[in-house]
Amino acid sequence: MYVDPNLNRGESTSQERRDETQRDRRILGHVVQCDGARAVISAIADTRENGGTDHWTVGRMISINLGAARTVGLVYEIARPELSWTEDQENMIEVKLELIGEVRDIGTAAAPVFDRGITIYPHIGAIAHRIRARDLKAVYEIGGRRSIKLGSLSQDNDLAANIAIDDTLARHFAVVGTTGVGKSTAVSLFLRKALEARPELRVLILDPHNEFAASLPEHAYRIGTHNLDLPFWLFRLEEFCEVLFRGREPVAEEVDVLRDIIPAARALYRAGSQGVQPRRGSDAFTADTPVPYRIADLLRLLDERMGALDGKTDRPHLRALRGRLSSAISDPNYRFMFNARLIEDSIQETIGQIFRIPHDGRSITCFEMAGMPSEVVNSVCSVLARLAFDVATWSEGRLKLLLLCEEAHRYMPADPRLGFAPTRHALSRIAKEGRKYGCFLGVVTQRPGDLDPTVLSQCSTVFAMRLANEADQAIIRSAIADSSASSLSFLSSMGQREAIAFGEGVAATMRLRFEEVPISRIPGMARADSALDVASGEIDLSLIVDRLRNVARSMGSEAPSVPSQAGDTSARPTAGLAEQRASVQVYAPPAYAPTARSRVDDDYGVLNRSGGFGARTRT
Repeated sequence: MYVDPNLNRGESTSQERRDETQRDRRILGHVVQCDGARAVISAIADTRENGGTDHWTVGRMISINLGAARTVGLVYEIARPELSWTEDQENMIEVKLELIGEVRDIGTAAAPVFDRGITIYPHIGAIAHRIRARDLKAVYEIGGRRSIKLGSLSQDNDLAANIAIDDTLARHFAVVGTTGVGKSTAVSLFLRKALEARPELRVLILDPHNEFAASLPEHAYRIGTHNLDLPFWLFRLEEFCEVLFRGREPVAEEVDVLRDIIPAARALYRAGSQGVQPRRGSDAFTADTPVPYRIADLLRLLDERMGALDGKTDRPHLRALRGRLSSAISDPNYRFMFNARLIEDSIQETIGQIFRIPHDGRSITCFEMAGMPSEVVNSVCSVLARLAFDVATWSEGRLKLLLLCEEAHRYMPADPRLGFAPTRHALSRIAKEGRKYGCFLGVVTQRPGDLDPTVLSQCSTVFAMRLANEADQAIIRSAIADSSASSLSFLSSMGQREAIAFGEGVAATMRLRFEEVPISRIPGMARADSALDVASGEIDLSLIVDRLRNVARSMGSEAPSVPSQAGDTSARPTAGLAEQRASVQVYAPPAYAPTARSRVDDDYGVLNRSGGFGARTRT
């Protein structure tokens, strides 16, 4: 690193202005050892006349005056050589520092400049003292980059804790911390500030606890099983198999059949009544091409294979596959996939709803997954992550999209045998390549040790909150630069709303305290307040049972009405929450009047002729 010799050589006097009656040796120390990364300072501390012992505390920044520059270090250990203390007299102490950079003056009027590198190392006997506020501000100065304020420095509450928002997003970020330290609150604060700085940003939150929408009411659009519309033909073969096989290992023979007949079903839909024209080359369909097809055509192709003379050996697999398809169609958990009776090319409307194009004042989509079966979550998250990358890629950089994964270890576990492989691959692709196309990744987890290390290594900015587990602490230590490793020694003892931020989004490793958020904006508080309000009331068991039997309804809110199916002549009425509470205690679902069979029903092939969608025959 080059330093211009003509630069102002800095101050040659003590950096702090103190009372003339106070002896310097009480509050200053001298360097007695330095190895290039760390230094040891010998100082005197006593309790007489407030002798400056508060200046030598763990976590404080220390400045070593070298004339041309001031080397900055972080105190990570203080000790008495004899491990004893003598009252009413001076006590020699050893202060151990980790060197993090240096501050230089550029001209007499300009603000000092901080550099992470060190050009002049401390010599034996160099004077050390507590860093002055002007230098401390220079250490954490963003340097002209667009920034947002998340709180204040833990060392000095008067100094703002700023992060470079563009670098934090573009190079991905992670928020880690044990349960209850305020991760979700910090994330909601970050999102609110990020949208103020970058209003063009779109955010998709994978929310397993349905808590973020209530904390961001003016920005969030909620998507759950009650209004999710993700047609089955958007699923790739692996994702569709996850639905059919319910998380179990797929049968290879059945997967091969699907790989053959799904492209044929897509071609049937495109050809219409004119017959199938084989497609070749770049115009051919595959099992993963996002082109609509009809389940009825899929079943018809299966039946033709079962009826073929040369298909006797394959009939058991074909029959099993047909049963899986029929079961998935009738399962209420997959209503969002097979809801429409009329198959239309609605990919534009689906993408617009999920990724808020146009956003209409609500740039955040909260995908609420509480109560959804794991196989549903696996397949849907895979589709959403894949679509996020593809949409950002083909927008040619016009769409800036952040995919935020709460409880990220669910989708990207460290053990490759766990989790859903397509989801892992889709998120890993965003982590590795997304920043080139404007697709960013945010990772939130309480167990970084259970998270795929490849994904965590791609997060260039990390906010580490309190972590008690040694294995989790070791993961974070491996991600931080050696020159700031001792900062993480505070991980197990940090307070609420405190975090250690390091990486590309900050100028130097920073211990900060997040801004205090109003109670109404804390994720999960709306549900907690509601629970307290009704805690003394009666428990409506019939309502609980009704929600258990209708898992697709939104949890933590009023149960939405069951949408009428396209082609139905009548709708199934659903009482509101107040009417349900006033209803009789014996659960009695309203009768469903079957509609006349129509060609629409035959074409789609999903109407349960004994009742409504997914209903069973009642005797």
